[in-house]
Amino acid sequence: MKQIYFSLFLASLSIFLCAFYPINGSVKVEVTSSESNSCTVMVQENSIYMERWDTLAQPIFWRTVMNLEKDSGLINIGSTRQILKTVSIKKWNTQTPEQKQTFRDSVKGYYCLPVDEHIYMTSGKSHFYHFEDVLPTIDKAIKIFEENGTDPFYAQAILLIESPGKPKKSPVGAYGSFQLMKGVARTMGLTVNNTIDERKDFDKCAWGAAKLLRTICIPEANKILEANNISYSEDDLWYKLFVLHVYHAGAYNVGKAIKCIDENVRCGNDIITELWKVECGSFRNASQNYSQVALASLIELDSIIYSNCESIEPLAYVE
Repeated sequence: MKQIYFSLFLASLSIFLCAFYPINGSVKVEVTSSESNSCTVMVQENSIYMERWDTLAQPIFWRTVMNLEKDSGLINIGSTRQILKTVSIKKWNTQTPEQKQTFRDSVKGYYCLPVDEHIYMTSGKSHFYHFEDVLPTIDKAIKIFEENGTDPFYAQAILLIESPGKPKKSPVGAYGSFQLMKGVARTMGLTVNNTIDERKDFDKCAWGAAKLLRTICIPEANKILEANNISYSEDDLWYKLFVLHVYHAGAYNVGKAIKCIDENVRCGNDIITELWKVECGSFRNASQNYSQVALASLIELDSIIYSNCESIEPLAYVE
């Protein structure tokens, strides 16, 4: 019942906001908490609901993961994120690699899946995704991105993906609230050496991420799309998700992935849903997931706002 009320609320909110602003594009809103009476500025992306991204299996899957305890896992089909069953992580780990593979093969046979289909066991991530803790930083990041001439949609989306809990250093060396690599951070003007790492500083890390998006990710995304004769508008949600893929995987890897997509489906929203399935070079599972997690995170944030807000006031259309 709560999910029904939530969906109705989001639909009503989108209709309300679209009465003032275009459907495509982001709306900056001021949210007043019903508990603390404090105000937070965030970005509302109407297209998630108007274009029904929230009904797709992939965002639904990641929302389930975000609310699942770490001692549980989901057996799921990689290309569709169809959830097959919930398992105990402890019991799953008692099996040998051979037993796990035998189980995966039996799933493929039962569902008549191709032999190269991936069957994943994805553990719960509720211990990682603490979106309430991100809210105070979204306001700060939006201001920094706007000062840098970068769409604040990206500030909010990346924060929700990369820093829903305490920022940690990734296995490949990315660090800070926006998970910048050392070399990238230095190129964007941050100091990173043996004694100083400005990626720890939220404002500087946000500034570096905004500059990275404005000067590299967005221009490179445009080059990829134009080279493949794909028309686009920078206001479209699919385009913003595409830029997020470039931010995460790099322009070279995303460019190769686009080449692997059938030319007949290289348009609009289909580009993103195809990227969720394609494997090409270094563009694999983590790269496929990035925009799926972005959508799930944005929907989860809206759910939190719905549950705790006193009022939502539109401030401006984000250009």
